[in-house]
Amino acid sequence: MISRRIKVQIEAGLSRQAAVALMGPRQVGKTTLAKMLASQSDSVFLDLESPTDRQKLADPEFFLNRFSDRLVILDEIHRIPELFQVLRVLIDEGRRQGRGKGRFLLLGSAGIELLGQSGESLAGRIEYVQLTPFQILELSKKKLWELHWLRGGFPESYLAQNDSDSFKFRQNFIRTYLERDVPMLGPRIPAETLERFWTMLAHSQGSLFNASKLAAGLGVSSPTVSNYLGLMVDLLLMRRLPPFLANVKKRLVKSPKVYLRDSGILHALLGIRSMEDLLGHPIAGMSWEGYVIENLLAVMPERTLASFYRTSAGAEIDLVLELGGSHGIWAIEIKKSTAPKLERGFHLAVEDIQPNRVFVVYTGQERYPKSAEIEVLCLRELAQELEVLE
Repeated sequence: MISRRIKVQIEAGLSRQAAVALMGPRQVGKTTLAKMLASQSDSVFLDLESPTDRQKLADPEFFLNRFSDRLVILDEIHRIPELFQVLRVLIDEGRRQGRGKGRFLLLGSAGIELLGQSGESLAGRIEYVQLTPFQILELSKKKLWELHWLRGGFPESYLAQNDSDSFKFRQNFIRTYLERDVPMLGPRIPAETLERFWTMLAHSQGSLFNASKLAAGLGVSSPTVSNYLGLMVDLLLMRRLPPFLANVKKRLVKSPKVYLRDSGILHALLGIRSMEDLLGHPIAGMSWEGYVIENLLAVMPERTLASFYRTSAGAEIDLVLELGGSHGIWAIEIKKSTAPKLERGFHLAVEDIQPNRVFVVYTGQERYPKSAEIEVLCLRELAQELEVLE
């Protein structure tokens, strides 16, 4: 079993707050991690997809009050959003009685935005933690990054016996999300339409979001396409990377770039089954870029602002991290190459934003200086540097 680094963060959250919400897409390992935490203490676990467990909550206040001295874990909390109001009452009552910490661990397959008003009722009483698929720093061996890039980080996909089993898991995952989870968590969109939309986004991985072009391909309006993307973002399946809007005298691109967050799901949508398929596919470069970005954003310090920089004149940086404090701004260029070459546009962009540090992430393993200001290094090393920042 691969140890999840976020376990410590959940435990710390429960020591600070009455409730912690562990959010993440389906099959990412939320239930497994929660049960591991439950085994360490006296706790109660309820699966809200189980009719039996839902029946126990016919009178939720009465039932949950019986376990005021134990950690209560509620899996698939989005299935009963009205529970949030009950939890608020129980948490406030517990605080008055001196039981204000570590009461509830809530597991959900949607982001905070999709929970809407339900989550807002616990403002000041809850801490949110996002569980991503496996990240590169959770892998025990450095050499496994290629397998991780190909299969992605969903546990059943990454740990499958072979590439064929991994690919089959991801196909089933996509089908289940389209046919069951999206209708349950969001507006009713035909599965065929959403699959076409998701596949179109896969083909344009890392491109600027062009709602009108996508709308024309789907036969819907631009606002509808924007709503589709918003839903996929809220389901933690897509990432919208905003542009860096610095106060520079340049004409800046103002549309976000969009990425499928898990490289394995991206490859499944495009029919990429093996490393040979991937390296020969036109999407390989943008797949690598998205893979690097997702792994770095998973370990960046809280309140870091992530963006990309691009001007109409062609100056561009793949990832800009505004870390704040003495760390300032980091500029990161991503290259799927063991001998990376930097274009003129990158150097122009560096002159524009004047970052504190400049990195090039490549597919090699050796770290070396490209110039006095630019370091070339592998993804794992840069992720390790980010993780220890405060």
